Amino acid sequence: MKALDDKVVVITGAGSGIGRALAVNLARRGSLLALSDVDEAGLAETVELAATAGAREVRSDRLDVADRAGFAAYAASVAEQFGRVNVVVNNAGVALAGDLVDLTYEDMDWIVGINFWGVVHGTKEFLPHLIASGDGHVVNLSSLFGLISMPGQSAYNATKYAVRGLTEALREEMLIAGHPVGVTAVHPGGIKTAIARNARVSAKEDKEATARLFDEKLAKMTPEKAAEIIVKGILGNKARVLVGLDAHALHHLAKLTGSRYQDIVAAASKKVVPPKATVV
Repeated sequence: MKALDDKVVVITGAGSGIGRALAVNLARRGSLLALSDVDEAGLAETVELAATAGAREVRSDRLDVADRAGFAAYAASVAEQFGRVNVVVNNAGVALAGDLVDLTYEDMDWIVGINFWGVVHGTKEFLPHLIASGDGHVVNLSSLFGLISMPGQSAYNATKYAVRGLTEALREEMLIAGHPVGVTAVHPGGIKTAIARNARVSAKEDKEATARLFDEKLAKMTPEKAAEIIVKGILGNKARVLVGLDAHALHHLAKLTGSRYQDIVAAASKKVVPPKATVV
């Protein structure tokens, strides 16, 4: 895929953050957009921004990516409306903070449903259409935490490692079969989005302090810059795209130190992670 002009691009989680920035970026490039999110108000704002950026055609839908039947119906409807699908960006994702011992099964089911099954649904339901297009691409949003693990993020890590494994295997399958579909796994570091403020936390986490740490100390890159890097990765048919200096630095640290990085991370985390909240 050498250009995105006149390509039909599907983006989940388009109501804010990276998803919104991708929608605006691709609108400027002449893409036809199918945007979805559970946040209808945020999605409507993205549609307006995409229109202002010159979008040729924009479809918007409220979509819960964890809903398998709903996603199947959505994919069929998008393909019918546009007649083809060229790019799918499985961007929708949520966060869950807390030590594994303190997490509830309900919250773990919630994050797995969105972060993992949502990506599976988006990939599997659209894949036949991408193959049929003759010029397709799958973009799955993993994370820096799909390359290294962090304490207090066990469930999030698990979903993002799963997305990485799924995506890398899919790319191999497309190469073996000779299908005209590129596959890219994206691993952002700290991006200035609302993911931490919209996260769920265990009963022992101080949500406000955790969100403040992310917003003030960890989130360094704008969604617009992240979107530009991701788009370049699509056009370059990159298998893996690291987004942010933190993603590059910590990925290389883990490669250099092997499993010893876990000891380094644990020691550093003691100095920066907010203390546990008092459970009443």
